[in-house]
Amino acid sequence: MHGSIFALLKRYVQTQYDHSTWVKLVELSGLENTEFDHKTVYPDEHIYALVGHAAEMTGMSAGELHEKFGEYLVPDLMYMYQKLVQPGWRTLEMIEHTENTMHKQVRQEHVKNAPPVLNVTRLGPNELMIEYVSPRRMSGLAVGIVRGLAIYFDEADRIDVMPTTSEEGERVSIHVRRN
Repeated sequence: MHGSIFALLKRYVQTQYDHSTWVKLVELSGLENTEFDHKTVYPDEHIYALVGHAAEMTGMSAGELHEKFGEYLVPDLMYMYQKLVQPGWRTLEMIEHTENTMHKQVRQEHVKNAPPVLNVTRLGPNELMIEYVSPRRMSGLAVGIVRGLAIYFDEADRIDVMPTTSEEGERVSIHVRRN
């Protein structure tokens, strides 16, 4: 998992809770000697441990936490990839072009970077289907990012996001429609 995700997770925990919560989470995960650098790639087990302990601490499921974190990530992701975003893109266009723009760049930056594969099919002018494929089984993050994009583009009241398969699989279908 890319280090920038850990840096943003740290900030998310600190802003939603506080710094002591982050410290406790890192200790519970056995990662107290790990300083997350945004340019380094870390073992996936680190994110699983952090999210698992965060779920225990909050009483939320890992999927719910992934979704909330995904929503939170969007402004930072938009800032990081602003040069790749076309001015006319909105929520659906961002989703449609993520694989061949942002994910392509992430993979080129470091051979160990492995964002999920997003196979997006446009079903109509206001509708698409995302086929999320990743052995990480973190599609809740993708669902949260879609919802975060809708908020970012001021379309939250017009975008419906519905996983159509179990969110815990390696392959998850996510239906997105703009009303």
